[in-house]
Amino acid sequence: MKRISILLVVFLVAFSVNAQNVKKDFYGMWTIKIEDGSVGWLGVNDSKGFLDADLLWGGGSVVPVSSVCFYDDYTLVVTMSGNVKTDGERSFVVPRTYIFERNGNYLTGTMFNPARDGMSMSVRTFSGWRLDDPGAAPDLSKVKYGAPVKLFNGKDLTGWRLINPAQVNGFKVVNGELVNDPVQPEGQRVSFGNLRTDSEFSDFKLTLEVNVPAGSNSGVYLRGMYEVQVVDSYGKALDSHNMGALYSRITPSVAAEKKAGEWQTMEMILCSRHLTVVLNGIKIIDNQPVYGPTGGAMQADVMKAGPIYLQGDHGKVLYRNIVLTPILNQ
Repeated sequence: MKRISILLVVFLVAFSVNAQNVKKDFYGMWTIKIEDGSVGWLGVNDSKGFLDADLLWGGGSVVPVSSVCFYDDYTLVVTMSGNVKTDGERSFVVPRTYIFERNGNYLTGTMFNPARDGMSMSVRTFSGWRLDDPGAAPDLSKVKYGAPVKLFNGKDLTGWRLINPAQVNGFKVVNGELVNDPVQPEGQRVSFGNLRTDSEFSDFKLTLEVNVPAGSNSGVYLRGMYEVQVVDSYGKALDSHNMGALYSRITPSVAAEKKAGEWQTMEMILCSRHLTVVLNGIKIIDNQPVYGPTGGAMQADVMKAGPIYLQGDHGKVLYRNIVLTPILNQ
């Protein structure tokens, strides 16, 4: 009887440990394709003994979740909460719920989003897969480059097109400069589109000049996936949403932006899922790992080539001298 009891205890302990190990297979990073064509990202970790997660869903920033828990070994439940106030004194917490079901290194799931008035609910399905860690930073001193490619000819939009042709194009060429000026007509609401290159690229160095008017905002997307922020942030404290930042992911190490209305130089090197940004001759991001897509990404596969795209729906911005130099296979 004693022997049986000991074996039972050993079995129960082993079963418990195995269950915990199965749950931990959810830990790490996941890239997500949402049914509406947008992109998400999930990062799951064990923070000082507590299950925790960060989520990107479509646009916006990577943010901590409101709650996360396991339903079973292969199902993770995540909520993101927002507050809604009625016309009276009532205030509601409205949770969006995400059900992630894991099958090996792949995910499927459903998102449930209640309407603000509580009278309906929108539902989105999604799929995803595990992202490996970016690994060690590449030795940029050993990188070999190909021939530079002039992406903007200074005359017209040859080589560029709207991502969504149903939207309005706010980009035009003025005095050799690529100008986006998404002015809303009085009494109307126009949906301005983002501009992408026809060509797609893998790893590269991208250089350009940009002029950001006061209070304006745009972004340069590398491979259609990673937004390097373009914004009037002169004089502001360091933040992952400032000029030259990898939006909501990497904060510049130093503030190097110029005042609004001045031309600024940007150099961006994307190599082996690591990013370097030089703003106005000052290195502000130094070969840092990129863990996943940023808000507004047009594709979820971080290993896939993609276009350069310029955000066109936020505010006026001017670009010139846009040159891409491809990195040759290493």
